[in-house]
Amino acid sequence: MVSGTSTTEEVVQVEARRLWNATTKDSHNFLPKVLPEVLPEVFTSVTLLQGDGGVGTVKQLNFTPGKKDFSFIKERVDELDQENFVYKYTAIEGGPLGKQLSSACFEVKLVPRKEGGCVARWTCNYETLPGVQPDEGKLKEIKEDSFGMLKKVEQYLQSNPNLYC
Repeated sequence: MVSGTSTTEEVVQVEARRLWNATTKDSHNFLPKVLPEVLPEVFTSVTLLQGDGGVGTVKQLNFTPGKKDFSFIKERVDELDQENFVYKYTAIEGGPLGKQLSSACFEVKLVPRKEGGCVARWTCNYETLPGVQPDEGKLKEIKEDSFGMLKKVEQYLQSNPNLYC
């Protein structure tokens, strides 16, 4: 079993509060509507299984058959810090759990920029299953997919300037 951390960050041209309101505060409404629309090649649906978007909420992201490694992932909201724009969640089922990883916890932090927009920092803390080494190529792919999704959400919000103001 190997423990590891992977961090990446990206500049986003949407104000931190607006991005937070869409993707975190109202994620239980926004993500099911928008992700299948902006990334139909990745997501078939996002389903709220438990909760109202707050701590303890469980949602399931369902992937298209093009995602050959897995068909879904369930995530639980662990922490929401609205003042500092910090969102923590844990993968609880599906995805790489049980195949490559025994656990995966995530933190997303949005840092406002004086120049406008924000910096989105994504950190994943994980443990591999016994005998499994971290796959750097897979980690890179997960980062690219996460920020590809973020860029699509950024474009969606920019093209709908009155949403989540």
